Amino acid sequence: MGSIRMYTGDDGTTKIEEINPSEHPSWNTLHDASKIVFRAQEPGFFSDWHIAPRRQYIITLSGEAEIGLKDGTVHRLGAGDVNLAEDLTGAGHTTRVVSDVPRITATVHLED
Repeated sequence: MGSIRMYTGDDGTTKIEEINPSEHPSWNTLHDASKIVFRAQEPGFFSDWHIAPRRQYIITLSGEAEIGLKDGTVHRLGAGDVNLAEDLTGAGHTTRVVSDVPRITATVHLED
């Protein structure tokens, strides 16, 4: 299982920080959440450049996706991976389902 945080850097582009929860105490405390939604995205699904609509955790339950950044790097997320999406402004990122099976996610909306 991997954990990442996506955020907007000073240059206006989305950055990814790999998170080790044992080194980030804030990940080991309760977080206020308001809603949860489950989604299925079919193999080959592609979402062009977009930002996160709100601070949210996206937990991949099955399948795999790639997050693309403006600098050309790609980060792969699989079952059990947690993404804290905080890139609320700027150029954003892309999302592509790269597995042979649907990507099932649980998205947890965080309260501000």
